[in-house]
Amino acid sequence: MRYKCYLCTIKMQSDNKMSLYEKLKDRKDGFFLMAGPCVIEDERMPFEIVERLVDITKRLGLEFIFKASYRKANRSRLDSFTGIGDEKGLKILGEIREKYNIPVVTDIHSAEEAEMAARFVDVIQIPAFLCRQTDILVAAAKTGKVVNIKKGQFLSPEAMRFAMDKVADSGNEKIVLTDRGTMFGYHDLIVDFRSIPIMKSFGVPVVMDITHSLQQPNQSSGVSGGMPEMIASIAKAAIAVGTDGIFMETHPDPKKAKSDGANMLPLSEVENLLSTLLKIRKALA
Repeated sequence: MRYKCYLCTIKMQSDNKMSLYEKLKDRKDGFFLMAGPCVIEDERMPFEIVERLVDITKRLGLEFIFKASYRKANRSRLDSFTGIGDEKGLKILGEIREKYNIPVVTDIHSAEEAEMAARFVDVIQIPAFLCRQTDILVAAAKTGKVVNIKKGQFLSPEAMRFAMDKVADSGNEKIVLTDRGTMFGYHDLIVDFRSIPIMKSFGVPVVMDITHSLQQPNQSSGVSGGMPEMIASIAKAAIAVGTDGIFMETHPDPKKAKSDGANMLPLSEVENLLSTLLKIRKALA
């Protein structure tokens, strides 16, 4: 027993010396999780969510990156909720990062935001609609942070090589690619699971966004719909195909969420889903 504990201690010390990006690439025994609310809605809610997620991922042994947008710049309507203010939202992300000693990811929407966001987070995320914007990709690269590029709903997985190269050619090779579905007509998305092995062939970690990939955009109400009942199916398939990470948005009560509630996973269902995904990954190991 003492020998086993000694080995566990050595492994923990080794893990602590690894950089975040090295941990994301070393997923032979599991997968990493990017999860949290769509946007910071107030000063209380993100802490409620992160406490639950930290507890769950620690018990399951998963590498965890807390996700939340400090501002939602891409909304369908002018009266849609966008955030509680950039400075306040970023400070909350910084507080979560420090209090729980976990990495944090947030998205930016212009080149000017990159340096500002980088002071508070560990991963800069490029939204799918902006994945070809050269100035944003270069600015994100120059922060030196891990850069997570979401595949545009309009792009093939092969075309993501060019977005990736813009970051790498700017001096930053800490790149993650995330699939969030592909447009299928005007009002739906589909997931082509060939995207995962194709993008993994580029030599970077690949993530499956299991919530946004179930969006139903361009609704007549101006509010995107979704199919949250299919979240588990998309997640299981992604794990079976070999995704390195899972991205999800979660909320204590998705019906009351101020953004993307129609495709969120209830916080109460996260642990059961992650446990199932770990069983699938271990069965395939």
